[in-house]
Order: sequence, then structure tokens, then C-alpha cells
Amino acid sequence: MSDSNWIEPKYDECGMTQWGWRVNHPENLKIGKNVRIGSFTMIDATFGIDIEDDVIIGYGCVIMSLSRLDNKRGPVVLRRGCRIGSHAIIMPRVTIGQYVLVGANSLVRSDIPEGEIWFGTPARFAGSVTSIGRESSSASGDYPNII
Repeated sequence: MSDSNWIEPKYDECGMTQWGWRVNHPENLKIGKNVRIGSFTMIDATFGIDIEDDVIIGYGCVIMSLSRLDNKRGPVVLRRGCRIGSHAIIMPRVTIGQYVLVGANSLVRSDIPEGEIWFGTPARFAGSVTSIGRESSSASGDYPNII
């Protein structure tokens, strides 16, 4: 489901958007349509971040393609329709599959297959999402049922 009111982000000289989230290296951020990102979210796109259509990212998340703590680096991919809870942290070299739900305050260090629910620190499998690919599944529509 497409949202005709969707507005592409604009970045100031510090990478801050008009909605209060920030991007390091916005030239390495690929962002789809109908993406919603909560304020106070920090995206480090040094080594590339790809956010596909209809993704929702909660307030205060950190998504990084470079971790200066352990020098881990590599692209991050958020597949269509995934939802990331507030204050979640996504580490470098992670792909989050379509229609995945990541719980609030989770630390994601590994790939998550499509249609799964993960939460915790570190994030672990907690269940599955049904009706993957349902027509109404988008950032502006109903989400698939949860088992």
C-alpha cells in the first residue's frame, strides 16, 4: 500500500533530517519509499545501509555499518516491510528479512530470516509472522498476523 504523502528526507551539513534523525555518510544510504524512521535514530552508513520500501524504525534506534568498539564493518540491509522497535541496535553486516519484527531495546548481531520475530539482548528468535506478502502489509497498512 503506497502512501502518496511520503516525503523524501533532506539532510543538513551534519546529516540531520527534518524529522530529527541523523545519518553519517548519507551518500551511502539507500532508502525506499514509505519508510518511517523515528526521531533520535542514528544511522552510520559508512559502509552502506539499504532500507527497502515500507520499513518502520522506532525512536532512538542505532543502525551501524561500522562499529568502532570491535571494528566490525559491512553493509546493513533492512528488507521490505520489516519493523524495528524503539531503541534497537543493528550491528554491521546484518540483513533483516521481509516482514520481520524486532522488539524494542534489542541488539541484533546476526541475520534474521524473513517473517520472524526476534527480541532481546542479544536478539533471539521468538516466533513467526504469518501471511507474509499479504497485500495490506506495509508501513501504512495492517501488519501480518503474529503466531
